[in-house]
Amino acid sequence: MTSPTYQQMIFVNLAVNDLDASKTFFTELGYSINPQFSNDDAASVVISDTIVAMLMTKAFYATFTKKEIADATKTSEVLIALSAESRAKVDELVDKALAAGGTLSGETQDHGFMYGRSFDDLDGHSWEVVWMDPAVIEG
Repeated sequence: MTSPTYQQMIFVNLAVNDLDASKTFFTELGYSINPQFSNDDAASVVISDTIVAMLMTKAFYATFTKKEIADATKTSEVLIALSAESRAKVDELVDKALAAGGTLSGETQDHGFMYGRSFDDLDGHSWEVVWMDPAVIEG
């Protein structure tokens, strides 16, 4: 059991073709790069206090696995879903991603109580941005 003051974090590690272009893409979405955990091989993208995307050159990423690195433009490797505080924030983030060079992925999902849109980043990694009505979440 975890302590009540401990907040579990998630670090999403992604192989990228061009580290500088990927850093620019994510900063254009409004995220920051943590220089303490970034270098010529990787960049630490701070999404929230508990979510970090580690962008890694393919050569550096390969040092963590013996598996073949997926080409995310051809193969679905993972669907990364981020919550948003409102429908407008879903649109805002996806629109920023498209303006920064990302591509629209899939159809808009509008179920009234839940709204979501998706984009692929510069390397084809799929990101879903979803809002859910707080009244539905609370029951």
